[in-house]
Formats: sequence, C-alpha cells, structure tokens
Amino acid sequence: MDIIALDLPLLGNRTHLVHDGRSALVVDPPRSLVEVEAAADAAGVRIVAVAETHVHNDYVSGGLALSRRHRADYLVAAEERVSFEHVATRPGDTVDVGGLRVEVVATPGHTFHHQAFHVTPEDPGSGTGAVLTGGSLLAGTVGRTDLVDPALARHLARAQWASVRHLGLLPPATTVHPTHGFGSFCAGGAPSDSGLTIGEQAVLNPALTTERDAFVDQLVAGFGPIPRHYRFMASLNRSGAGARRPADPVELDDEGLEHARTHGAWLLDLRPREKFAAAHVPGSINVEHGDQFALWAAWVTPWGGRLVLLGEDPVTLETAASDLAQIGVEEVAVHVLAPSAATEPNVTYRRARWDELPWPRGPRVLLDVRHAHEVAEDRVPGSLAIPLPELASRISEVPPGEVWVHCRSGYRAAVAAGLLARAGRSVVHVDDDLDRAPLAHAEHAVHCAG
Repeated sequence: MDIIALDLPLLGNRTHLVHDGRSALVVDPPRSLVEVEAAADAAGVRIVAVAETHVHNDYVSGGLALSRRHRADYLVAAEERVSFEHVATRPGDTVDVGGLRVEVVATPGHTFHHQAFHVTPEDPGSGTGAVLTGGSLLAGTVGRTDLVDPALARHLARAQWASVRHLGLLPPATTVHPTHGFGSFCAGGAPSDSGLTIGEQAVLNPALTTERDAFVDQLVAGFGPIPRHYRFMASLNRSGAGARRPADPVELDDEGLEHARTHGAWLLDLRPREKFAAAHVPGSINVEHGDQFALWAAWVTPWGGRLVLLGEDPVTLETAASDLAQIGVEEVAVHVLAPSAATEPNVTYRRARWDELPWPRGPRVLLDVRHAHEVAEDRVPGSLAIPLPELASRISEVPPGEVWVHCRSGYRAAVAAGLLARAGRSVVHVDDDLDRAPLAHAEHAVHCAG
C-alpha cells in the first residue's frame, strides 16, 4: 500500500491518493484535477474510487468530476443531501480498492456527517493500516466545529472529541492522513509537524489527552475568524458545482477596463506590492498573486461582485482566475497592464520600514489590520485595530490624517493600503516585519500580520 499526499498550498489542504500499485482511491480532491491525475499517471494506477470525508466548507470539490472522468465510484456519506449520483456510504461499510480494504468510520464533529476511511491491505504482510481523517483528527489538533453553524460549535466539539477518541482505538501503528491542517482555516488549532500515527497522537493530541469538557472549552476558545467565502461552499458542493468547467476569464481592453472601473467592479492588481505602491490604476487594490491570493481576494470583496484582475503577465492572470475558481469565484475579467497603463493616470503611496516612523510623536494614525486574536498577543501600544476583512466597511472609523498601516510581514498591509487609497485616504504602507517594530517607543500604531 502506498499513500501519496498532494499538498495544495492555495487551499491549505492535502489530497491523498491511496493505491496498491494497480488501483487507487482519491480522498478529498480539489476542483483542479491536474495534480491528482498526474500523480495517478506517474504511479501507473487507475482511479477506481473517489471519496469525500465531508461536504467541504472551504473549497469547491472536484470529486464528482474526477469520478465521472474515470468512471469511478464516488463515496459520499448517506446522510448528506446532495443532488448528484453517488455511492451512499454508512458507518461500517467496506469498499474494495484492488488489494485494499476501505472501511467507513463515522467521525461527526467538523460537520454532522463527517466520515473517515480506514484503509488496510488485504495481505497483512503488505504493511500497516492508514486512516484518512479529513477534518476530524489532525496533527496535534482537530478540525474546527463552528463552520456548519457557530451556534452549534460546542455541540459539534463534543462530537469531535468522541470521534477522535473512537479513532484512537485503532492500532497504534496506523498512520494518520488528514485533509485539513496545512494552512486552511478549517483547523481548530495550530497543527504540529510530527506524530502522524495513532500511537503518537495518543500523547500529542488534546482530544486524546484532555477530558471532554476541558477540551471543548479550549477548542472553541481558540477559533479564529471564518473566511467570507466559506458560507457559500457547502451549497455549491451539494449541487455538484465542481463538475462544471469554469468559464474562461473575459479579456478587457483599455475601454472595457475603464467601463468596469466606473461601474462598480473591483479591480485587483496582482503585481508585487512595491510596483503597486509606485503606480496603480485608480480604484484598484493590491492582492499579490501567491498562495494566499484567492483567500484574500474573496475575503475583502463582496461575494458575487464583479472582479477584474490586473497584471503584467497573461499567464499569471490566467492562473489567478483558476485559483479563484477553486473556491467558487467565477466569471472574472482580466486586463494585461501595458508598461504605461499603471502610471497614466496613477495613484501612488509611500512604503516605509518601522525605523522610518516619525518618532517620538509617531504618525497621526497607526492602523493594525491583523485578526483580533493576533492583536491580543502583541498589540503595538496606541494602535487602532481593525481586522483586514472588516476594513472596507469600517474605513469611516479611521481618524483623519495620514494613515500608517502595517502587518507582520507586509502582505495584508498592502491590501489594506490599497483599500485606504481607494477610499481617498493618505496612506503609508509599513512593508516590514513586526518583529522590527520599536514597541517600547510606540504611542500610536498601524500594523497587520501578512
């Protein structure tokens, strides 16, 4: 038995391909199937089964499309209400995948009908078993329980505790392969980077070392914010939206861009933040393309709003549009910036380091756009804190005057600076690491963790 973990940095997740050298099971595939199918081809195996541990809240699944492309069984919990053909699975069901035996294990908690898959070779001499845990048992933590409904977080946390305890009864050598916990906001805490066997988790995982009520209190207290797009993912996945090919992005010429700009579209400039600060199209905001692009693009713009992606490289624009499709953001437009397009007309603002702040009095306004739990850990004295996802709707709360905005590494501060400039504010982007902030002298502050 071989298990291939496919890292998906864009989503902060992993997809797993489990095979016996001939036949393969794919667990929790993303909408883009390129890496999954490439891994199967490289291993020389045929995909005969595709399985969902749960109806996902953080991305659009590619499971239905993958199962159809390969005429594979599509395993979905029987209790889930979905609108497409599938193999309904129940606790205790077993499925043969070549020489592998796959047992369905009920693990409610992350969602009501979450399921794990315990995989063992039919030949006991072929290796130890493995459990594909989705958003249940993670590395040193568990999946968060407030995504279905925050009001049910404690109820589902108790279910999560019981589910992980049940998984803890598997043989200690059983390897653990979660989907979440690699950057996704679906993790209920900070995952560890070791201990991915049941035996190791028995001494590392709070769900296996802490009594239920204390565990529930600790888990729920640690939940961070929920990205805006999460509330729309379950309905898309229940309808099988991932099986639909995303529309190709619409290419806009200069006239089309101007029309979009003046008719309410959100212009997202994907260029490096130093280029954006030097000159950018009026009304645009800077969301640098990278692993965090889709998350923040969807979090700071209205769901369903018209998006226009700006950049100098057509390939990057195409990739960014594909990234957005992974979380259900489709029908975007793109515009390739000519060398002079970002300079005539243009908006600029200053970038600065922490040691350039005007001490001892400090700037007029220092704005911290990190999440609330981050600010609570190391707030710069005198700073005004408004989390980046809330900034667009709370800009009126920012006092008049020049605004210095900062984050731990500069990424989110760049997004915030663009939002402030879009609102007509004078802004300085502190593009520096928070560790270099002169906290002992700060009386006012502006920062964020990027």
